[in-house]
Amino acid sequence: MSSTVPLHNASQMPFWRRPITLLFLMAAAMPVAFSTWSALLNNFVIEVADFDGSDIGWLHTVREIPGFLAIGVIAILMFMREQVLGTVALALLGAATAITAWFPSLGGLMTITMLSSIGFHYYETVNQSLQLQWIDRQRAPQTIGWIMAAGSGATLVAYVLIVLSWKTFDLSYNFVFLASGGFTFIVAIFCFLAYPQYEAPNPQIKKMVLRRRYWLYYAMQFMAGARRQIFVVFAGFMMVEKFGFEVHQVTGLFLTNLVVNMVFAPLMGRFVAVYGERRALLIEYTGLVCVFLAYGGIYWFGWGVLIASVLYVLDHLFFAMALALKTYFQKIADPADIAPTAAVAFTINHIAAVFLPAVLGYLWLVSPSAVFLLAAGMASVSFTLALFIPRHPCPGNETIFSNPLLKAAE
Repeated sequence: MSSTVPLHNASQMPFWRRPITLLFLMAAAMPVAFSTWSALLNNFVIEVADFDGSDIGWLHTVREIPGFLAIGVIAILMFMREQVLGTVALALLGAATAITAWFPSLGGLMTITMLSSIGFHYYETVNQSLQLQWIDRQRAPQTIGWIMAAGSGATLVAYVLIVLSWKTFDLSYNFVFLASGGFTFIVAIFCFLAYPQYEAPNPQIKKMVLRRRYWLYYAMQFMAGARRQIFVVFAGFMMVEKFGFEVHQVTGLFLTNLVVNMVFAPLMGRFVAVYGERRALLIEYTGLVCVFLAYGGIYWFGWGVLIASVLYVLDHLFFAMALALKTYFQKIADPADIAPTAAVAFTINHIAAVFLPAVLGYLWLVSPSAVFLLAAGMASVSFTLALFIPRHPCPGNETIFSNPLLKAAE
């Protein structure tokens, strides 16, 4: 690990050692471990650990506890730089993913999932902060879209390998977890050793920041976390439980999502840049209401696997538009607030995530369609909140109720 380099001097460095390259590299490394884990998890817990709906709910509740505690990042930043914390957390995610198959029981999986989740959530908290600090505000929507596409591209390679080789070479869960987690771990160590420490122009406040003028951002983060949990926990589980998808079929579905996201993520970034965050988020939430209601239709009307698969892809596509929430905050935030508010927002995002999977796991045993109906209601609330975003958000004009002529209340 080299010395500190001011951000404005980074453009003079070789391209591979610039901050934007580091962001792209970490964005490519993280989903190789996390997305592979996600693709194999439902089959692994059903085939090897004999999970039911309540077990998977409890596992995801445990997984989300570190997200709820992401506010702890602020304390860690008092003695560790954000960039260092990001690479260490990424390494932890990789290491924990690599040994997942060694613990095929509820207790074992809860423990190892907790460790990988600490890595994932602390990395994501810091990564979001670094993106908003290092990327120029005018280019942020498109650049973040390209970073998302890079992550999808790296995961695409991993998924293609799984689809082509899972049955051909009779791969084991242990081998795939070791390979994907090991890759992420090695890249994280490289990022730690090969890149200098970049110094952003605005020092970050190292204490908890809660500002009244960010209330809409906080509310939308809370609803996004609650709604996302239903998709993450139960949509994939449904494909395995109801339709009997095998590993290569689930991975093929994930593969389709990746290709779609690689094409559309940069376009969505461009859409946000041209038409604004309000319009993008309204489209996202309208689409999600329709998708979740259609998920319920699978149980109400007995729709088949083709419709379920299409809905799964559309679901992912609409979630990709959530980058607009990042750029909305970037536009309204004091530059010194970005790191502490990213941590607070992650905690708010995971308040519902801590209890919803466990509670809805029991509801799932009674009525899976009711779970998706609840998700549609949450998306409707998010739609209402998005109506409060102004066309041109900025400090002092955070919502349509703000008076842009007055300085925002602290």
